[in-house]
Amino acid sequence: MHDLTQQLDSFDSNQRRAALEGLRADMTRRDGLVPPHVNMHCHTFFSYNGYGSSPAHVAWQAMNQGWSAAAICDFDVLDGMEEFLWAGDLLGLRTAVNLETRVFFSEYADDVINSPGEPGVYYFMGAGFVRPPAAGSRAASQLAQMRAGAEARNRDVVARVNAHLGDVTLDYEADVLPLTPAGNATERHICSAYYTASEATFGGDLAKARRFWAERLGVDEAKAGAALADPMAFNDLARSKLMKAGGPGYVKPTQETFPRLDDVIEMIQACDAIPMATWLDSTSSGESDMRSQLECLKAKGVAAINIIPDRNWNIADPAERALKIAKLHECVRIADELHLPVNAGTELNKYGQRWVDDFTAEPMLPVVDSFLRGAYTMVGHTRLLRFAGISLTGPDLAAEYGADLQARNAAVAAIGQLPPLSTRMREELEAAEPEANYSRLRDAAERGHW
Repeated sequence: MHDLTQQLDSFDSNQRRAALEGLRADMTRRDGLVPPHVNMHCHTFFSYNGYGSSPAHVAWQAMNQGWSAAAICDFDVLDGMEEFLWAGDLLGLRTAVNLETRVFFSEYADDVINSPGEPGVYYFMGAGFVRPPAAGSRAASQLAQMRAGAEARNRDVVARVNAHLGDVTLDYEADVLPLTPAGNATERHICSAYYTASEATFGGDLAKARRFWAERLGVDEAKAGAALADPMAFNDLARSKLMKAGGPGYVKPTQETFPRLDDVIEMIQACDAIPMATWLDSTSSGESDMRSQLECLKAKGVAAINIIPDRNWNIADPAERALKIAKLHECVRIADELHLPVNAGTELNKYGQRWVDDFTAEPMLPVVDSFLRGAYTMVGHTRLLRFAGISLTGPDLAAEYGADLQARNAAVAAIGQLPPLSTRMREELEAAEPEANYSRLRDAAERGHW
């Protein structure tokens, strides 16, 4: 089983599929965590996962650890969507598929929002994808531009950092792209490639390597040496010193650097997915009035919000911890009042992050119910869209529920909370007409079981 688990992270999709099927054959289902736990924001190796995990591996971890639901979320691509939905079906796991990107939020052009030091730049998400945009569509063009834009920014970063470093340089095609299964590299991949290039350049001469990196990163030799002893620490230090504001690889963004928020919302809606706000910690000028920001976003079609809880309570400094917990609880309260389902998770885009949040921690207790409702809403939307062609934000539910968003969300969450589908039931739904499936899903939700 250890070999099969390792094979789950092969860049060969056939090997991943065979590994998960082999693990499934010997699977002993574990009881779910009490209370239920979910992680609805898991990056995979199709953007960057701190553990090198594929979508299939995330699904396996979720099942093996007893999560109640899971969602993947990659930057600028839907490359892992088909695999994750298939893995959830195979393992009997409630699933959803999200996408994350950075956009320019023109209404907040002069404010830092949730991308530190970058006014107008906004991390944004789409949730509940079950298919890519239609080929040749405006939405498909927008998604392709998002991917191409990210690659162009990466290549520019590498060129600038290469010029700064001099002795340790990268070839983007040869050194960076092989670290990804589908060519969607990130800054973290670039930092990993510089670590490898450093080892090749300096070999066993650690003293020379320490001096080089201390000078190029602007830190003392002790800090440089500690980073060189830990690839993940090097990744974080190099990224902060070389690629973030003030670093040689950094270029201050303009309105043309990232796609417009409204254009990305249009792309998400064209896929019948859910435009989703994101929240950092309410300490920036752009997040100082979250109600106003979320009302602005709702008017644009945003229908949910994503939160990363752990970084807002699992903090050593008592004063900062108290402030961040209060802000976390306030943001969830506002989201609930505005009937925006909350999508919560740990990201997994850095080694050491929790595989799943601790929903038993005292600061989490007041918001756990909101996180679970949000997770089941995402799963319910995914089930409705896959089998009945109905979206949380689409015309069918709008006609049925009108302005009663609370009732709409509750009905969708009830469908998401139903147990995972058996193979037989899924095959029946796939063979049936969408109208019949909607009735079947609604009836099962009213009973509370299939």
